[in-house]
Amino acid sequence: MNKVSLICYALIILFTCCRKPYYPPASSTSDSYLVVEGVINSGNDSTIIKLSKTVKLNSGTTTNPLLGATVTVESDQSASFSLIDSKGTGAYSSGPLNLPTGPKYRLHIVTSGGGDYLSDFVAVETTPPIDTIGFPADVKDNTINLYVNAHNPANNTRYYRWEYTETWEFHAKYPSSFVLNSEGNAIVPRTPDQQVYICYQTTNSSTVLLTSTAKLANDVVYQMPLVQIPFNSEKFEYKYSILLKQYALTPAAYQFYQNIKTNTEQLGSIFDAQPSELTGNIHNTKNASEPVIGYITVTNVQSKRIFITPNVLPPYILAKYPYDCVEAGAYLHIPPNDPALFGMDVQTILINPPLTDIPTSAILDNTGTIIGYNYSTPLCVDCTLRGTKIAPSFW
Repeated sequence: MNKVSLICYALIILFTCCRKPYYPPASSTSDSYLVVEGVINSGNDSTIIKLSKTVKLNSGTTTNPLLGATVTVESDQSASFSLIDSKGTGAYSSGPLNLPTGPKYRLHIVTSGGGDYLSDFVAVETTPPIDTIGFPADVKDNTINLYVNAHNPANNTRYYRWEYTETWEFHAKYPSSFVLNSEGNAIVPRTPDQQVYICYQTTNSSTVLLTSTAKLANDVVYQMPLVQIPFNSEKFEYKYSILLKQYALTPAAYQFYQNIKTNTEQLGSIFDAQPSELTGNIHNTKNASEPVIGYITVTNVQSKRIFITPNVLPPYILAKYPYDCVEAGAYLHIPPNDPALFGMDVQTILINPPLTDIPTSAILDNTGTIIGYNYSTPLCVDCTLRGTKIAPSFW
């Protein structure tokens, strides 16, 4: 082994064996800072602003909504529009504002504790429509990649952000025609309102989706990646929908969201960018040094929904149930001297607590008489453990 090889080998050992994870100490401050999420919608749709307070990593709490605040949208021409938290969840909303594009607008927040916050006045940005949402005809890396196309003929958007909501129908592995009665001492047929086979699940995007066309001759977004879905995901087994929302950004707003993306999604290796401070456009009027997390923009939000069903996908797209499932049998009467069936009676398996297996179908003899029941585990039978039985209104 020559000298150069020895040096390279030593460097490899240095970078692969001498790294240790670093866990920074949690901040000891008791301060909790305001977080403002949302967009002032200038068009014909609702404006929803979510207010919350930061929480410590070790607090065991993931959400801390700010309740009881007074929230208004104000123009630089003295117009004012109130937002109301009608559900008591920290989401302050109004109906369509249909704001004129001439004035500038800001958000005004007064908390129940007397805090007073103002965003900077910003001009109305015009968001162009979404052209298409699609996916390639072939599947690469066992993944279906959804993308978006958009453009602005006026060439004056240049900075884009997206959010999406996914909804899909899924079924339990095994349908269940039976259930324990209300007394818990007998197995009876399910009524229609007790079905737990067909459900729906909805999730929201959790990453920051941005792009800029500032360096392009034309303001065109071409096949911007949105979401990657494994080709065997149960999302595509029956029916899948994605609702995409598109926002035009100012250069400053784009930089704010780019910093969020860097701080939350692109850290972890020695080659990644260093975390940076999130400087938004919302300020405490009584304490200018207090950090406020958020950036208020004003734009008409463009949205588009598509549906995907199995008939438009390649034939090799086969959904895989997310859990390993086995269906077994339990009998009303165990034949004497049959060691293979010992302990497989209905009373022991399906009725006596704390066992939680669920009956699926009846076992019949050659005369059609019920002699037992098939059963499986709840995650293989009860779809409501992962979703809701109520179909969305747009379904």
